[in-house]
Amino acid sequence: MQFSNSNLTRDALLSRYFPHYRLLAPQAQPGLSGASCIIEQGDRRLVLRQRHDALGTPADFRRQYHALRHLPAAVAPRAHFVSPDWLAIEYLPGEVKSTLPVSPVLAAMLYHLHRQAPFGWRITLLPLLERYWLQASPARRSPLWLKQLKRLCRQGEPAPLRLAPLHMDVHAGNIVYAPGGPRLLDWEYAGDGDIAMELASVWTDNETQRQQLLEAYALLAHIPLAQLQRQVARWRPWMLMLMAGWYELRWQQSHERQFITLADDVWRQIQTKG
Repeated sequence: MQFSNSNLTRDALLSRYFPHYRLLAPQAQPGLSGASCIIEQGDRRLVLRQRHDALGTPADFRRQYHALRHLPAAVAPRAHFVSPDWLAIEYLPGEVKSTLPVSPVLAAMLYHLHRQAPFGWRITLLPLLERYWLQASPARRSPLWLKQLKRLCRQGEPAPLRLAPLHMDVHAGNIVYAPGGPRLLDWEYAGDGDIAMELASVWTDNETQRQQLLEAYALLAHIPLAQLQRQVARWRPWMLMLMAGWYELRWQQSHERQFITLADDVWRQIQTKG
């Protein structure tokens, strides 16, 4: 269901569109975004998510809804409702772990996603990187940041190895081990793009873990491993800049010190690799 009502409070939304549901969990839980809650009717549970600046515009919210409606149940939760400020999706019971699945399992999850039909909109990184620069605190706009941004602008995004629908926020906290198998949560950054961009963006613990993922994925996708490794290496500077810029923007929005710490760690990686 799609509705155009905006500026609805949670209580008004529940009263108008979910009158027979009760609020089960008003606070965020592991695996849910910070503005989430759970509602229940009988044995059916939904997650209500409220849009905020970190989740983009109402158009981004609608794209997330369409992405979830587009994907099979084995990949993602089902979307049931969207308005400019609210999204209701299927609640997936299961465990959210602190570590990624082993490489063969994670590779199979991503390969299954990448074999689905395209969403219909492309992910373009340069406008997003420029937005992060412009909206960041002026005191945080370092010469290193500007230098790297100009370098990527000159280079342009790598030509895609293979286009597919992407999740683009794969980390341990976004994977729920549901009864039917592991599935991905939080699809706000989803869109069509290069599979190597997805693999370059996975939040692995270290480079060894990333290479193990690439080996497993290359085997499934019938791509020469060396070719996949080269393409992922081309995307890694873009992903590091994306991470650093996102942390900087979240610092500007929230003033939570943890985001400065995370941003500084990524800037050190960029400086080392640069």
